[in-house]
Amino acid sequence: MKICISAESTIDLPQEILDEFSIKTIPFSVILGTESGFDGVITPQTIFDYVDKTGVLPRTSAINEAQFDEYFRNLLKEYDAVIHFSLSSEISSACNNAFNAAKELKGVYVVDSRSLSTGIALEAIYASQLAKEGLSPEEIVSKVSERIPHNQTSFVLATVDYLYKGGRCSGLAKLGAQLFRIRPQIIMADGKMSPGKKYLGKQVGCVESYCKDTLEQFNNPDLSLVFLTHSMATPDMVEAARKQLEARGFKRIIETTAGATITSHCGPKCLGILYLNDGGR
Repeated sequence: MKICISAESTIDLPQEILDEFSIKTIPFSVILGTESGFDGVITPQTIFDYVDKTGVLPRTSAINEAQFDEYFRNLLKEYDAVIHFSLSSEISSACNNAFNAAKELKGVYVVDSRSLSTGIALEAIYASQLAKEGLSPEEIVSKVSERIPHNQTSFVLATVDYLYKGGRCSGLAKLGAQLFRIRPQIIMADGKMSPGKKYLGKQVGCVESYCKDTLEQFNNPDLSLVFLTHSMATPDMVEAARKQLEARGFKRIIETTAGATITSHCGPKCLGILYLNDGGR
């Protein structure tokens, strides 16, 4: 049986990794004033330049039902089944739109990732591996669903400016963060973005503390794979995180850059480590 593993562009994987694990994607749209383009075509730097120039955030547009319907039908011309991983239903309408489109089609399975960015990739890659082992779509969805509650997706922000512009942070909180150089941690919990610890000081030191705390709190990782995902963080920030992951014993560390959709919410120099915290299967 030929099974397609699919996701939205919010999976934040470069083409070579998508090709390696045979993952197909459909893009979100990003709207900058009167202009729009697809996530993946519009880059994070374009986002930063636009915000610096205008002082406002771009808008992102989730894939609608009609777009999903066309996308799934095209995939079914080549595949016997499609397993699609969607951005958490708690933070985007895309997941519900995908579910509704799939109701009209035989052989399309939609999974609410309860995650974002390369947290989605962890689930899709596992599904790809199971598909190569010859499991049925139903078996794959069942096994992946068992691991979703153990998906450790978190990151530390370099600035709260984008949260403030997006209405997720008060002016007082923004002022305090600027005065005391507070770098907040955000954790995906129950499909939602929730506040974690607050780190103070220089970015590299905050990254080191964030990685150490995360690895101690979520201390049963599947060491086969970890993502180090960031929105154009500095090389020394990336290296600080990489050293911690290497010391913990991860066998493969994949560094990725967040796409335009995720970047438009987290801002520049955001960095996260993402892995499945279930000890491996």
